[in-house]
Amino acid sequence: MVNLEILFEATSLSGDSTFYNIAVSHADMTLKNHFREDGSSYHVVDYDMETGKIRSRCTAQGYSDESAWARGQAWSIYGYVMCYRYTHQTEYLKQAEATYEFIFTHPNLPEDLIPYWDFDAVNIPHEIRDASSAAIVAAALYELSIYSNKAEYKKTADKIMYSLSSPAYRNQMGKNHNFLLMHSVGSYPQGNEIDVPLNYADYYYLEALKRKKDIEQNNMTHVIRKTNKI
Repeated sequence: MVNLEILFEATSLSGDSTFYNIAVSHADMTLKNHFREDGSSYHVVDYDMETGKIRSRCTAQGYSDESAWARGQAWSIYGYVMCYRYTHQTEYLKQAEATYEFIFTHPNLPEDLIPYWDFDAVNIPHEIRDASSAAIVAAALYELSIYSNKAEYKKTADKIMYSLSSPAYRNQMGKNHNFLLMHSVGSYPQGNEIDVPLNYADYYYLEALKRKKDIEQNNMTHVIRKTNKI
């Protein structure tokens, strides 16, 4: 979902609506087939390339096929907020809000709002946290707070950023190869990038900081612009 921004921007820059239409088609199909009734998302939906029928719903980086992989939920919120920015289709905003409700009412979400790598991981509360998921969600919530006009979303994002900026997650200068954040998870099932700094965790942490600053200085016009279908 998050990569659809490239297609929306391609239409904006080229004037060719093909890219926009592909992005909307993908977002609509994902909206139809990826989400559970509780607002959470499957990680992978495998389609038959000839018929388009669903062959399976499964995971690649989550705990199990039916679990809620934390970063997958983060991509869901971020992706649909971004799609709303370009299309103003209300169903995208509603899905972002539904996933928000799933995350922030979940009994396994820690008090500091930095999730475990999967909401259904078997050894909670002794599982590893994923700071990258929290940073992605915070960046998305700052933008969502503008479109929905709900102060709750910014307050939640602020709390996440307070936690990420604390010594528990914020790296000390000169350590861990000068990354900003500690304690992220790439792919736990594959034993890859477990409890380490990740470049995209830092990216979305910085984006969230920039959005927070812009909101508080009333300077969000560059984020909330709309790209019209051509």
